[in-house]
Amino acid sequence: MTDSPATAQSHDLHQLLALTLADGLGPVLTARMLSTFGSPDAVMGASASALARVHGIGEKKAAGIKRSFETSHTRVEHELALANKHNVTLIPIGDPAYPALLATIHDPPTILYVRGSITPEDSVSVAIVGARACTHYGIEQAARFATMLSRSGLTIVSGGARGIDTSAHRASLTSSGRTIAVLGCGLSHCYPPENKQLFDEIASGHGAIISALPMNTAPEPKNFPPRNRIISALSLGTLVVEAGKRSGALITARLAAEEHHREVFALPGRVDSSVSEGTNNLIVSGGAAAVTEPAHILEKLQGSAHTLIRGAHDATLVQHEDTRGKTVAAPSDPIHKTIFEALEEPLSADQLVERTNITAHEVGAALTMMELTGHIARNGARFERK
Repeated sequence: MTDSPATAQSHDLHQLLALTLADGLGPVLTARMLSTFGSPDAVMGASASALARVHGIGEKKAAGIKRSFETSHTRVEHELALANKHNVTLIPIGDPAYPALLATIHDPPTILYVRGSITPEDSVSVAIVGARACTHYGIEQAARFATMLSRSGLTIVSGGARGIDTSAHRASLTSSGRTIAVLGCGLSHCYPPENKQLFDEIASGHGAIISALPMNTAPEPKNFPPRNRIISALSLGTLVVEAGKRSGALITARLAAEEHHREVFALPGRVDSSVSEGTNNLIVSGGAAAVTEPAHILEKLQGSAHTLIRGAHDATLVQHEDTRGKTVAAPSDPIHKTIFEALEEPLSADQLVERTNITAHEVGAALTMMELTGHIARNGARFERK
């Protein structure tokens, strides 16, 4: 879980925030300067001529950046005041609370703005995206997939927009699941405004509202492709429910497949519907696997989830020696750990409910997640440690 906003305000964060707020510096140039100079302090202390030698900076931009550094204290204090006002935590890259899957991509966001909480279990997640101007069929299917995947223990990631995104978020909450909304604006804005109640509910213990943009950034069109990149990077796979041929959801799908090497799924739609033209083209071109049931996604994710999540969490796994003398990685979640330890022999779900006193719903969700992460395997009606 993320810290409260006040506890995150360290000197290093102040300096890193000063870099991200400087005029002319995006995440790519910020990362390049940190790589060149070694730390935020060293970047802030570098001369304009030294900054100019960094690839992509040059003398003119370096002079502007240096001038921005001179007023950085005021900017940082204003940004932190806004974050505190909106109960937003700032999580820098490298922080243990930073999402593990997001950290593995090329040029991840330097700082994440988070309202609510991110948990390690949110790494077992699926993005559900699609058109704002969608059909009733699209709304229903987004809700159906989000409901079943949430009940199986997956976190639902989407963009908080009207239409498919909103349907996926709401269904996850109705199913007592977790959901993450990634916005294309700063978190002092609520966009779209009619989703204020939805965002409040997500942030109050059911997930997180996330942005990589400074607090006062308006919801402009240029902000949405980078936001789509974060949606894809946070997820093991992306499901496109409905999308026209120019839909932003197709950007998310392309990034998932080509840049992040994640699974892409698409729901087939009517061949005479413009709102399904993009999804149908994805399937025909081989850019996405056609799915008609949530179970198809769960089956497809079992292989990739194990590789991706283990790769992201290798450094923090707890080792456990089972009764056969084999050392395996035990999950850190308390419910998962209890179930894992109960599996000294193969057991059914009903037997696990009886032995652990954990509810059937929680056992079912945990078993699905633990299969996906490779902690356990199903053998008929019984489960066993891997």
